[in-house]
Amino acid sequence: MVIPLWMQFRIIIFSFASGIVTGVLFDIYRLIRGIKVVRYLVIIEDILFWILSALIVFVFLLYTQYAVLSVYVYMYLILGIICYLWMFSKWFIMVEKKLVGGLFRIIRILFKHILYPFKLLFYKNKKVSKN
Repeated sequence: MVIPLWMQFRIIIFSFASGIVTGVLFDIYRLIRGIKVVRYLVIIEDILFWILSALIVFVFLLYTQYAVLSVYVYMYLILGIICYLWMFSKWFIMVEKKLVGGLFRIIRILFKHILYPFKLLFYKNKKVSKN
């Protein structure tokens, strides 16, 4: 079956884009994986990550290029992963860490502000009961 040139170009572009998406998923997984867990959980996490990643890439390729899978699709997918990891990974991880740190900081501040009236209430009750 001969595929038109515009379709081949589209297949290459979306294969490369799915490689970049896989690289982003891998960086998110690396950030989550930074937490120390038991060895057998790491194996389960790895298997689940690659299954999820394969499903996402397959669905992405299914909707964008009708699941045409050939050697050059895999080649451009791997090339997209390599380009992402080489060019954008350090920047993306830095942004992820700042976003997660900022999110935790906001949650901590909100939690302290919400609990502050209760601390005052219970602190006064303890102080009154000691007298």
